[in-house]
Amino acid sequence: MTKDQKVVAIQEIKDLLQDAKVVYVADLEGLNAGKSSDFRRQAFKQNIKVKVVKNTLLQKAMEQIEGVDYSEMFPSFKGNSALMIAETANAPAKLIQGFRKKEEKPALKSAFVQETFYVGDNNLDMLANIKSREEMIGEIIGLLQSPIQRVVSALQNKPETVEAKAEEAAPAVEETPAAEAPEASAESTEETSAE
Repeated sequence: MTKDQKVVAIQEIKDLLQDAKVVYVADLEGLNAGKSSDFRRQAFKQNIKVKVVKNTLLQKAMEQIEGVDYSEMFPSFKGNSALMIAETANAPAKLIQGFRKKEEKPALKSAFVQETFYVGDNNLDMLANIKSREEMIGEIIGLLQSPIQRVVSALQNKPETVEAKAEEAAPAVEETPAAEAPEASAESTEETSAE
């Protein structure tokens, strides 16, 4: 690889990492071309970017990223490395887990998720169980909606009971004026006859 090609490769990696919140580095070594294609296809479906990279170029690109010190991940950069970038925190871990049901690889080397570093394949289960931002928001909304739904339900049922009480009370109200009417007419006849 020429110096110019290395500069271009480092820039491509930097572009991927620039605003990334979820960064995984995995070992895909040992996957044949068909299995590797299948892994990439599944990653694409889940909106995970996968790029096989040289360790030295990945480290140089990470060193040039401002705002995040990736140095904790550097010791894991040995052998074959695939960079995985995602929006959802647990998506790459779940993809690796799902793929490992049939295969020995891919293996997790390291990850940067929710501003925390995870180094080693032993962290895979923990990463797979991290709730994504969307899942957490969904749970919070569910918790907030529960009391609101009870209030709305009570309010929806309340008008029915008020209307039912109004209907029961309505005939009594109608009867009262009718009962007063004969007395009023009797009084008026008494007044006319008294004159």
